[in-house]
Amino acid sequence: MSVKQMLLPDIGDFKGVDVIEILVKEGDVIAIDDPLFVLESDKATMEIPSPMAGKVLSLKVKVGDKVSTGVLVADIEVDESAVATKPATPAPAVAQSTPAAVTAAVSVAPTVTQPPVQAPVSAPSLAEKPINAPVAGAKAHASPSVRAFARQLGVDLSLVVGTGVKGRISKDDVQGFVKGVMSGAKSLPNAASGGMGIPSIKQPNFADFGEIVAEPLSRIKKISGKHLHACWLNVPHVTQFDECDITEMEAFRSGLKEQAKARGVGVTPLIFVIKAAVAALKKFPHVNASLSADGENLIIKQYYHIGVAVDTPNGLVVPVIRDADKKSVWELAETLKELSQKARDGKLSPADMSGATFSISSLGGIGGTQFTPIVNAPEVAILGVSKAKMQPVWNGKEFTPRLMMPFSMSYDHRVIDGAQGVRFTTYLGQMLADIRQLLL
Repeated sequence: MSVKQMLLPDIGDFKGVDVIEILVKEGDVIAIDDPLFVLESDKATMEIPSPMAGKVLSLKVKVGDKVSTGVLVADIEVDESAVATKPATPAPAVAQSTPAAVTAAVSVAPTVTQPPVQAPVSAPSLAEKPINAPVAGAKAHASPSVRAFARQLGVDLSLVVGTGVKGRISKDDVQGFVKGVMSGAKSLPNAASGGMGIPSIKQPNFADFGEIVAEPLSRIKKISGKHLHACWLNVPHVTQFDECDITEMEAFRSGLKEQAKARGVGVTPLIFVIKAAVAALKKFPHVNASLSADGENLIIKQYYHIGVAVDTPNGLVVPVIRDADKKSVWELAETLKELSQKARDGKLSPADMSGATFSISSLGGIGGTQFTPIVNAPEVAILGVSKAKMQPVWNGKEFTPRLMMPFSMSYDHRVIDGAQGVRFTTYLGQMLADIRQLLL
């Protein structure tokens, strides 16, 4: 046995590629061609195979790192009895997607054809279409090994919701889907709930009617758009609308302006919305939860990580304020400022955008009256805040001007029913109307 340094094999012309998934851990015994990491560039996803066999002593990269060919990625205790170190193979060029190319990811390792494995359930149950159908799973976010695993089971990856980084589908997600189908908890392929039964919209040639300009979607919009589409198709949405009186809250906030200026931060109404949301989540823990993959259990989280939608030039991103319940108004303001700046600079790491238990989308600074935000699954609820305005409110004797803020909450009806939803929004409104209650 000897210890050798493993360098990242030749991945072609890609430079500074994001590490989005680590497939091994320290102490694992690996063989040549075992998948080690998953990298993602603007053009492709690559699963990196091991060029040597042995035991992983230490990993030199982590999720969120940017790597290039030749970078040190691990220290390996090499098994001398195994085949000598395999020469690095240049990554194949990323080809334009075609109907025959079912996988969206590109592997650096040579393709190994595996014999067909009998699916644990009858073929019609899990795949009404042949497993080599051109469309099924073509745009799913999964590594080549997971795709091969799904093909063996006859699972259409477009029906599977990924729980990994950036919605990436893992083998556990595929297994959970199969278990769900077997237990009747999930719909079969081509069911409307999975989106496969929805007919596509035929588009005309727009240039026939006038001049057009084709503008590519940003990478953020492509990724978030696919996730939002999956959330909309898989989560039975209900939206509860409400409004609250924030006159006193705004007066208190205005009184903090000098202190905020001295600290170099801005105390926006969103800070108090976050504080009130945490209080409401503590009172209604089922909103601070996720439904298990098999639909059998509710996973209630004992931490309060709040996702906050941030508008950037490249699209909407949702950085996460961790342990929001433990932060003061000033700490929340500083954290929000830091994350918002990183979002606008395009420097958010995967860790900055993962682990949220509840999300808030605030459009109050722009305008609007009400809107229906889409639940950011696997969360079960999301709060939408609109622009506050002065309104005459009857106090029992006369109309008085009050600053009223409209807000809405979309939620997963499998977890939250209408009564619980309105109790949550009512309590949230009470906290915002009298923020002194947040101290109790």
